[in-house]
Amino acid sequence: MTETTVILLLVVVTALGFDFTNGFHDTANAMATSIATGALRPKVAVLLSATLNLVGAFLSVEVALTVTNAVIRIQNSDGTPKSELLTGGGTALLLIVLAGVIGGILWNLLTWLLGLPSSSSHALFGGLIGAAIAGLGWAGVNWTGDGSKLDGVIGKVVLPAIMSPVVAGAVAAAGTWLIYRITVGVATRFTDNGFRWGQIGSASLVSLAHGTNDAQKTMGVITLALIAAGEWTRAGEIPLWVKVCCALAIALGTYLGGWRIIRTLGKGLVEIAPPQGLAAESAAAAVILSSSHLGFALSTTHVATGSILGSGVGRPGARVRWAVAGRMVTAWLITLPAAAVVGALMWTVADLIGGTAGAVTIFLVLLALSALMWLRSRRAPVDHTNVNDEWDAPVPGREPAGAAS
Repeated sequence: MTETTVILLLVVVTALGFDFTNGFHDTANAMATSIATGALRPKVAVLLSATLNLVGAFLSVEVALTVTNAVIRIQNSDGTPKSELLTGGGTALLLIVLAGVIGGILWNLLTWLLGLPSSSSHALFGGLIGAAIAGLGWAGVNWTGDGSKLDGVIGKVVLPAIMSPVVAGAVAAAGTWLIYRITVGVATRFTDNGFRWGQIGSASLVSLAHGTNDAQKTMGVITLALIAAGEWTRAGEIPLWVKVCCALAIALGTYLGGWRIIRTLGKGLVEIAPPQGLAAESAAAAVILSSSHLGFALSTTHVATGSILGSGVGRPGARVRWAVAGRMVTAWLITLPAAAVVGALMWTVADLIGGTAGAVTIFLVLLALSALMWLRSRRAPVDHTNVNDEWDAPVPGREPAGAAS
């Protein structure tokens, strides 16, 4: 195999690995509230979410076609790679993409280990930005676009990151308040049972929306790599096999759970009742689907967290754990720069070693660090058996589930 082929294979495998971590990292966005309220059993919830993520991945390609050129300058306006990055069979571009995706995966795994629902989208963007800066300089990043529309890091990443949780939180708060006003005087057992059924539908919609938005990010990365290596020529289309592989990767990751983050979102922020869960999930789905239609690759984590907090604010007398929320916001703020540092470091290592050896080296670093974090997680496991334990009550014989968050 040629050097380009080897690096391309590493990019494809690593990108699918990112899709997998995206799936288990973000399952909580759709199913944490349904699991917390008892609307769905934990294993049933993740199976349903995985199935709908799989379906959602095939519904749209708007985000896939904008994901890379929205934040870094490695493509022309028509989506084709810049010619100066195609020397040597496109290895220069492939190394930037590989290092960037590795940065995203490592940040996803670290925040999963800590039980922090940070943004997989921002981790990916951060890794790509860091690798682009290391490889191309500051001019390699599309900070603001050409000024004709919302574009670049500011328009497509920073502004949606600020606005989406606020909008979702406001919608969820208003919906929660309205629900409790309408159901005043109705026995709790009737409202809870009814809203649990409603939660199944709204959580399913969030899962569908998540697949529509998040799986596409990896589709775009792989398609760009294929074009750079000369294996694909149509910049405005996604190969069918790429769609299938990305859909399966995110669905498999979703099915395996991501229980640590499900616990934080479902039990750590607010003690959620079924009416709140329905309001939170409905608000999240509306915001995510709207953004996918407009081509905004926003963070489903930010939207889901904002909607859950909004459901706590909208319910009279609800307890919101603002300290937990503060740790989440801190993770949000450092996600993009932290992943950027890792992406830049990975590119530097690969460039110093050079060629196939450099690409293989950073891939092996990824495998080693991933294994270390997985082994560390086994010291205080969180799974479907203890994901709904009371947040403040320690589990006998082990650290409090989710305490690291």
